Amino acid sequence: MASDPAAAAPHSHPVDPPPVRRMVPRDRHEPHRVSTPLELFFDLCFVVAVGQAGRELAHALAAGHYGDGLRGYALAFFAIWWAWMNFTWFASAYDVDDVPYRITTLVQIAGVLILAAGVPRLFATQDLTLVIAGYVVMRLAMVTQWLRAAASEQGLARRVALGYAAGITLCQVGWVVVLFLPHDVRPYVIPLGVLCELAVPVIAELRMRTSWHPHHIAERYGLFTLIVLGETVAAATVAVQSGVDEHEDLGRLVPVAAGGLLICFSAWWIYFARSVHEHLRSNRQALVWGYGHYLVFGSAAAIGTGLEVAVESAVRQAHIPDTAATATVTVPTALYLLTVWLLHSRHTKRGAAAQAVAPVGAALVLACTALGGAGVLAAGLVCALTVAVGVLIHGRESRRAGVWARGRRAGAG
Repeated sequence: MASDPAAAAPHSHPVDPPPVRRMVPRDRHEPHRVSTPLELFFDLCFVVAVGQAGRELAHALAAGHYGDGLRGYALAFFAIWWAWMNFTWFASAYDVDDVPYRITTLVQIAGVLILAAGVPRLFATQDLTLVIAGYVVMRLAMVTQWLRAAASEQGLARRVALGYAAGITLCQVGWVVVLFLPHDVRPYVIPLGVLCELAVPVIAELRMRTSWHPHHIAERYGLFTLIVLGETVAAATVAVQSGVDEHEDLGRLVPVAAGGLLICFSAWWIYFARSVHEHLRSNRQALVWGYGHYLVFGSAAAIGTGLEVAVESAVRQAHIPDTAATATVTVPTALYLLTVWLLHSRHTKRGAAAQAVAPVGAALVLACTALGGAGVLAAGLVCALTVAVGVLIHGRESRRAGVWARGRRAGAG
């Protein structure tokens, strides 16, 4: 009797897949698992919304509207990050790459573009209509994916999928209700909505985890970090170009540009220095690591925002002191260094000296704030020094480990 190719090899993606496949879980130990073109396209479209949020934050900070700007950025970035994260973990477990899966993913992309269109209104007038509309589109598309998974599962796995679908749906009802609440009540209700969203995976996977792939997840997060850092470099480049075109004051802009490049290069080096997929052994480790990336992604994107503000301050267009403008760069940079160390680096480092490099670097970057206009270049030099010290310590430890291993082999011989 002929077998169903989709059921026989659920983890394989043929070049020309069947229009509809059974959504069965993929093998958690599948070799050579990499991101698909659809996942990469998904990331690029989501970064459009990240860039929009960053630009609006830059305008708010340059005008001195710190509280409103940070609140708007935190909310917009949460909506973008949470929808991205949920899709990423689902795809790691259930990506079947058939026509319904692709169409549903494209609907999610449309949702994030609706959200991006609403970001300027969120910052200008606290109008949440488009932001919530786009978010609900993304999340309800995710519900249909979980219902498809539930239809192909049995037992606990089916309960997990239905738990996700029910939890996400209830949260979306809550977000729609938020639109009808008075403006002065919303600041108290929105954090509750965020907590409910964060609780859905924890509750749904209490008794059984989905079959996400550790190496695939680590790669997906790394790629999104890479794209966000690229957006940061692009934002800083445009800001410097505008400053040169409008003011032709290279003397003030070159230190900001040099410091910004050193920060971005160092941020890339530090994140990708070690692979972390071996740390992702359980749901407890993975949830902390995955949730913590809200700060990694958010701070990485905010570095570009800060560089825009620093450029405006250098050409005397920002309405804030030089120290405050420098802080828009040093604070997210220090936060990035610290959170990457907490989530990433400390699991692969040995010894007190190696463990201290990133936290000390973060503290020194914060101290650069006091230098005012020269602080961005100083922070960039500190970041470069942090990388250099980390490389030297790792090289020394590798040589010691090599000598120890050779000694053991010689003793055994």
